[in-house]
Amino acid sequence: MSDDVAWLIKRHPDWKTISSIGMVESGRENNGQTALERRFFVSSLPADGEQFAKAVRSHWSIENSLHYVLDVAFGEDGSRLRTDNGPENMAILRKLALTVARADTETKRSIIGRRKQFAWSDEYLEQILFQTDLASDSSDSG
Repeated sequence: MSDDVAWLIKRHPDWKTISSIGMVESGRENNGQTALERRFFVSSLPADGEQFAKAVRSHWSIENSLHYVLDVAFGEDGSRLRTDNGPENMAILRKLALTVARADTETKRSIIGRRKQFAWSDEYLEQILFQTDLASDSSDSG
């Protein structure tokens, strides 16, 4: 972690909130081979190693939990879409479906169970889509 960022501000004058830079080095072992990876971060936080580590862990915690749910509930890693806009479009649709599934706060079903229930029951899907606060707010204004 360093607050020596004058050179970076000079190089990128539009990046007005730069206060520090940091690096995270992580190692991973796979089949007896160790791979090191370095990731660099530009931050508006002061150069405080503890605060920096907390911010990085928090970011990856959110990223990993979202990826895990998308892979387990929607089979994202098994998708064969590889060309044109297909992968990006499907990623958007999966995240939209996940948001809709999470809107059901009444049921104890898993995300996978909710997704299946959406497919099996138009009534359940419509209940979640149209009986939310957002849907009732938009219908009140019309």
